Amino acid sequence: MKGVILAGGTAMRLRPLTLVTNKHLLPIYNKPMIFYPIETLKDAGIKDILVITGKEHAGAVFSLLGSGKEMGVNFTFKVQDEPSGIPSAIGIAEDFVGGDKFVAINGDNILTHPITRFVKEFEQGSEDARILLYKGTPEQAMKSGVAVLNGDRVVQLIEKPKSPPSTMISIGVNMYSPEAFGAIKQLKPSPRGETEITELNGYFLRKGTLKASVIDGHWLDAGTIEELMEANIKLKELKNSGK
Repeated sequence: MKGVILAGGTAMRLRPLTLVTNKHLLPIYNKPMIFYPIETLKDAGIKDILVITGKEHAGAVFSLLGSGKEMGVNFTFKVQDEPSGIPSAIGIAEDFVGGDKFVAINGDNILTHPITRFVKEFEQGSEDARILLYKGTPEQAMKSGVAVLNGDRVVQLIEKPKSPPSTMISIGVNMYSPEAFGAIKQLKPSPRGETEITELNGYFLRKGTLKASVIDGHWLDAGTIEELMEANIKLKELKNSGK
């Protein structure tokens, strides 16, 4: 298994902070945000990690992470010239992934519990794709992609529903076989000019090979100034409580 961290984008909602640095380098309690998905992959046994970032602050990302030796992993870096969607960013990883299964994780994903068992199940299983979910609130679901489940099978995917039929939020930890790259090449940009992760996962849903797992513990988002502040406070509380 290989890992792909998606650390690009313009993070408009976090300006002016992101005028001076990459969003994923902003601090969450006692470490840069991107350290959390790195540790999530490492704890799951994934040591070969591709970091995909935008060109604006690529140098800062490279300088912080280096080769990965100090963190016990091996980093490869690639630059996405324009923010054209998460599937398009994942598509950049095709040569790196080769014939392996892989985990694509958003660089702002802050998880408090390991995903090791889900990674191992996917690695040893026969499904082509698996998404990780978090049971959130209706308010969170309205701002996210949500999944409707039948057991561990996904029966429906909905992007930012006004009346959520489910509060199972797709958190941006997606596992794929190399078939994903062929599917990405078939995607058309949405009206906002980007390829959409819901469309990529929809390909596997229609094929009947998409599964889902609900994570343990907490998932924290940091997409706005308020959420960034809340994530810092929550992580401090969790660390101080020993959880």
